[in-house]
Amino acid sequence: MLLVTGTSTEVGKTITTAALAAAARAAGRTVAVCKPAQTGIAPGQPGDLADITRLSGVTRTVELARYPDPLAPDTAARRCGAPLLTLGETAAAIEELDADLILVEGAGGLLVRLGDFTLLDLALRLAAPVLVVAAAGLGTLNHSELTVRALDSAGIPCAGLVIGSWPHTPDLAAECNRDDLPRVTGVPVVGAIPAGAGAWDRARFTAAAADWFAEPPTTPDPARSTPS
Repeated sequence: MLLVTGTSTEVGKTITTAALAAAARAAGRTVAVCKPAQTGIAPGQPGDLADITRLSGVTRTVELARYPDPLAPDTAARRCGAPLLTLGETAAAIEELDADLILVEGAGGLLVRLGDFTLLDLALRLAAPVLVVAAAGLGTLNHSELTVRALDSAGIPCAGLVIGSWPHTPDLAAECNRDDLPRVTGVPVVGAIPAGAGAWDRARFTAAAADWFAEPPTTPDPARSTPS
């Protein structure tokens, strides 16, 4: 099991999750993906899980709550009068998934409230490592170090950093950040997703996904492994 968070919103969590799923499927593993809370999407509209399915081919997906306002999930739930997700029900739904690799994509950053809990709380409850998706440009060193420090303080393993949108022509800041991120956070950059990859078709995306990761960001969970 692997939880995917970001240093902020719009840093590439969904495309990174799709790439992880595609790489795992290409290696012969079964994959399930959970998005506990989706915001800013009306009922019936395709959300993040639809993008993950479109790009990776994964069909074992679970979304537990959806709110129309593009806000933090707990705020969005209160605004529309919906009940907050609870840590217990979310953890139970994830634990019911059956796959070699279970991916859980958060909303925004590590401490965004998904309901009465954060992704940090969920990682503690599930005893699962967290992969951090970071931006490439200015500001990413501070945001990434804060996120990794929060994980470390809670005793949660960080599975590494992934740059969620690596520019076709990186500027000086991006080039320096790629070298500096491991130095300031103490964890490796295990992957970088090309900018615009989310617009690719499935064949191109799945063929390339495994090459975007310099090393595996997670290892199989023996307790949940099933024959491929």
